[in-house]
Amino acid sequence: MIKVLLAEDHNIVRNGIRSLLDKQPDIEVIAEAMDGLEVIQKLDEGIKADIVLTDVNMPQLNGLALIERLKDKNPEVKVVILSMLDHENYVMKAVSSGACGYLLKSVGEDEMMFAIRHVSEGNLYVCSELTSKLLNKLSTLPDENSDGNKIAIDLSRREIEILLLIAEGFTNNEIAEKLFTSRRTVEGHRQNLLEKTGARNTATLIRFAARHGLID
Repeated sequence: MIKVLLAEDHNIVRNGIRSLLDKQPDIEVIAEAMDGLEVIQKLDEGIKADIVLTDVNMPQLNGLALIERLKDKNPEVKVVILSMLDHENYVMKAVSSGACGYLLKSVGEDEMMFAIRHVSEGNLYVCSELTSKLLNKLSTLPDENSDGNKIAIDLSRREIEILLLIAEGFTNNEIAEKLFTSRRTVEGHRQNLLEKTGARNTATLIRFAARHGLID
């Protein structure tokens, strides 16, 4: 059972989200909070949450500040942002701060549940709408075979494409299908990304990329 602590300062929105989560057989909302300080308080009182699903804009302690607090006080708790803020800078800030997921409030029920389950398994997830926006930015990058194909720490356009799809939560097989290439090729690019960034796993890879502007 995935235990979720839901933080949202608007009652109607919070009730709507909870009604969706309560329908899931493997997800349990164990507590609700109006802001980040109440989240900290409930965790200090002994509530055991696997995931904190939180907005960014909240009174007293906002979502981004909450991520920083949890990183020090409750590093085992994963944070998923659920927000109306769709600018990539917020996404990068949240992920580089330690968030494991970023969803827009416009996401469908299926994607929200997929994201929660995906994050609970130790992966990072950015909703498809935001990832599409980031992928569209790739059109401004030079072609992989051109002389100016290198950015940041020597990543090619194809490696950045794969990096963004990894951030969205796609498997190697799914990425191969989307890019019309082989799974072995994708696995090779993924390993190159880990080696070039010094990342240990997918989550640290995406955080490194966000922190150093590789996907901004």
